[in-house]
Amino acid sequence: MTEQELRELVQLVQKRKCEWRQLELKSAHQGCPKKLYDTLSAFSNQDGGGTILFGIDEGKEYEVVGVYDMEDLQKKVNEQCKQMEPVVRPTFTLTVFEDGKGVVSAEIPAVDISERPCCYRGKGRVDGSWVRVGDSDEPMSEYEVYSYEAFRKQLEDDIRPAQKENIQIAIDQEKVKQYLTILKTENPRLSQLSDTDILKISSLYRENVPSLMCVLMFSNFPQMFYPQYTINATVIPGTERGSVTEDGTRFLDNRRIEGSIPEILESALAFVLKNMKVQTRIDPRTGKRYDKTEYPIPAVREAILNALVHRDYSIHTEGKPIELTMFKDRMEIRNPGGLYGKLTIDQLGNIQPDTRNKRLARLLETLKITENRYSGIPTIRRELKEAGLKPPVFADSRNEFQVTFFNEPIEERLNINEKEQKLLEFCRTPRTRQEIAEWLGVRSAAYAMSRNVKPLLEQGLLKMTLPGTPQSKDQKFFSE
Repeated sequence: MTEQELRELVQLVQKRKCEWRQLELKSAHQGCPKKLYDTLSAFSNQDGGGTILFGIDEGKEYEVVGVYDMEDLQKKVNEQCKQMEPVVRPTFTLTVFEDGKGVVSAEIPAVDISERPCCYRGKGRVDGSWVRVGDSDEPMSEYEVYSYEAFRKQLEDDIRPAQKENIQIAIDQEKVKQYLTILKTENPRLSQLSDTDILKISSLYRENVPSLMCVLMFSNFPQMFYPQYTINATVIPGTERGSVTEDGTRFLDNRRIEGSIPEILESALAFVLKNMKVQTRIDPRTGKRYDKTEYPIPAVREAILNALVHRDYSIHTEGKPIELTMFKDRMEIRNPGGLYGKLTIDQLGNIQPDTRNKRLARLLETLKITENRYSGIPTIRRELKEAGLKPPVFADSRNEFQVTFFNEPIEERLNINEKEQKLLEFCRTPRTRQEIAEWLGVRSAAYAMSRNVKPLLEQGLLKMTLPGTPQSKDQKFFSE
C-alpha cells in the first residue's frame, strides 16, 4: 500500500475501533511482539492475505502510540517470517504522523493453495498452522491441515483399501462382473487382460482387498462397514432448524438413506419428490395437464449426485453423513469436505476443476450415472432459471460444501438487462470496486461505479457492506 493508504487505514481503524478478518493490530510501542507466528500463518492461509498494523494500541481507544523503532521492527518481523514454512515475504509501509509517532504496516501475502498450510516451522504443520476466524487466529483442525495435504500430495481416498473384516463376502460379484463387461466393451484392449488384472488397474481392488470405491458401489450394504456414509434427510416444519409444529413435531419426515451410491441417489431423489409441493397446471398451447414440481427434478438430481461424488471420503470424515434438509422456503444439501484444490465459488461451473474423487467419478461415468463433464453446476443454474426460481446459493469452507435451492420465484426487476442481471449474480459474493471493474472488463473502477454500479444501488438491487462510509477503500458491493 502507499503511505497515503496507510494513513487512511489508520483513520478507518480509529473510526471502527476494532480489528477484522484482514487486519491485526499490535501496539509495538515498547518492542516488537515476540510471537507473530499465529497471525503470519493465519493470514498466509487465507485468500487475499492480511495486514498487521503496528503502532496502534487497542487498550488506549485505538490511539496511535507509535512503534519503538521502525527499522528494528522490520528486521525482527522479518526474522519471524523466516521461521515460517514456506517463508513469508511481507511488504512494509511506513508513515510518521505530525507528533512524531510512527506506524508500520506489514502486508502478508496469501500462500498458494498448493503450499498450504503455512505453518510455524518450530511446531510443524499439525500444531503450527492457524486459520483466521473473524478477528482472531485459531489453530487449524487436523482435518483442515489434511485437506490441504490431500490436494498437494494428490491422495486418492476414494480408492483407499477397505481394511474391514469380512468385507470380501459383502461385494456383489455379479455387479462387479457386469461392470467389467461394460469396461471390456468400451475398451476392447482390456479383453486381453484377466478379470483379476482389470480389477487391480481399475482400482476396484487395492492390496488384494476391495477399495472403498468398490464397497460404495458394489457392496450389498456399505453401511455395515461405513455407517455414516449415508444421506440424512429431514423435512423441517418451518424456516429454521428447531422449528416445530403446534403439537411439537420437529420433523415432518426423517430418514437415513442407505445403500450403494446409485441406490442412495435414487432414494434421496424419491425422498425429495415425496416431500416437495407439486402443482397441476394446464399447458395453454396443448390444453394438457402437467405437474410443476417445487424444485426442478434435474437440478435436484445433480445436486445430490454432486454431494455423493465430491464429498470427502477420507478417514477424517467417516463419521459425517451428507445432510439433505427441506425447509418451508428452501432446500439445503451439505456434504463433508469443501471445494477441492484451487477451485473457488466464483469459478463453479465456469472452469474445469480439480476432482477430489477421480476414480469414482470415472466409474459412475462408465455406468452412465454421471457425465463427468463438469456440467452439473450449469445444469442446476439453468434448470432453476427456467423454472423461474432464484439462483442457487453455494457456500464453501474447508470442512463442508453447501448448495441451497429457494422455492420462491425470482423477483421481477424493471429496467434490468442481461448484463446487469449477471452482475447481480456475480455480486452475491461481496465484491470490491476493482473486482467489479475487472469482471466488467474495464480499466477504470470509477467508470464501472458510475456506469454500472450506481444505477443498481439506486434501485436497491446492490448494497454496500459499509453503507456509513461509501468511499471507504474497504467498501464492497453485494446483492441478496
